[in-house]
Amino acid sequence: MVRILEAKYRVGQVVRHRVFPFRGVIFDVDPTFSNTEEWYQAIPEEIRPSKDQPYYHLLAENAESEYVAYVSEQNLMPDDSGDPVRHPQVREFFAAFEQGGYRSRGSAN
Repeated sequence: MVRILEAKYRVGQVVRHRVFPFRGVIFDVDPTFSNTEEWYQAIPEEIRPSKDQPYYHLLAENAESEYVAYVSEQNLMPDDSGDPVRHPQVREFFAAFEQGGYRSRGSAN
């Protein structure tokens, strides 16, 4: 039997990593791991997350830089700071920052 997974977080939501000091806005979601095996094996085994969970594409930032991150659901938590993400690509994906989250381009509201 195939297990259907439902993502806990949504596109446009601002989240932060549970372990590492970065945050970002979700711009895409994979229902299960969908990156390369090389990428997966590069994660130290003792902290390597399961592949059988949603994975999120983030426009991410830390104190030093902005980048794209790929993060398992178990390693994310909501960011309640209410602050926008400074990543330069935010405008390519989102129309507005409202109430602590982003509205996708093409959304009615």
